[in-house]
Amino acid sequence: MIFIAVRFTARPDHADRWLDLVADFTHATREEPGNLFFDWSRSVDDPNVFVLLEAFADPEAGSAHVSSPHFAAGLAAMAGAIATTPEIINVEVPQQGWGAMAELAPTGA
Repeated sequence: MIFIAVRFTARPDHADRWLDLVADFTHATREEPGNLFFDWSRSVDDPNVFVLLEAFADPEAGSAHVSSPHFAAGLAAMAGAIATTPEIINVEVPQQGWGAMAELAPTGA
């Protein structure tokens, strides 16, 4: 799978509306046939920072994503709301989706 992590720093006046700003982009991406997950988190240290974890089944699915109209629309929507250029990690991983963590499991009732 193609695993991507992107860190976005929103302008302070856009941070509280960030998830609304990216809602259409998020929904459309999650509907893509090759999308495995597309999940946003907000930093506990800086309320202006959002991290996107996303994965695609294969390089072709990743290429289809970045070629889609909703990708272009999402970037256009975010461009006016970011304070800095986003940072990205993009790697190919030999699995499909999340796996169970071997070192930790629930205990008790």
